[in-house]
Amino acid sequence: MSKVLSKTVSESAIEGHVYKVFPNDLNAHGTAFGGMIMAKCDRLSLVVAERHSSHVCVTASVDSIHFMAPAKENDTLLFKISVNRAWSSSMEIGVKVEAENSYTGENKHILSAYFTFVALDKNNKPASVPSLIAESKLQEKRFQQASIRRQARLKTIEELKKYE
Repeated sequence: MSKVLSKTVSESAIEGHVYKVFPNDLNAHGTAFGGMIMAKCDRLSLVVAERHSSHVCVTASVDSIHFMAPAKENDTLLFKISVNRAWSSSMEIGVKVEAENSYTGENKHILSAYFTFVALDKNNKPASVPSLIAESKLQEKRFQQASIRRQARLKTIEELKKYE
């Protein structure tokens, strides 16, 4: 089996995955529990990472989770998730979640986040991943910005190691 050298963003992206918010998803404030939304983001980002890499992947980092607005009971969450950039064995996955009111059609941006996944081989060692081909100007912008975020993540890791 030959290795794929590169893949397009659309080959692994998830556009419009839906989740209906029910009463059991609500926190004490009556809005969707943030931890539930974050868990769904992590699972869906994993799917995107594994589609891109064709390997088992693990979450290495989650940064810049921003809750922009609350989701409420009966809202429909719309998940948009794609690879922003791939390096040798890691990938930055961008996540955007919107809440749609199915009755009025109102749509609002509720969450944005960046997840980093590492692909693993059968020995649980980092595995090579295909490079990424951006297909639009927006994807190219995300591709370029991912390097800036990666440098900040690596710097944070180095700082944390000082406290070991």
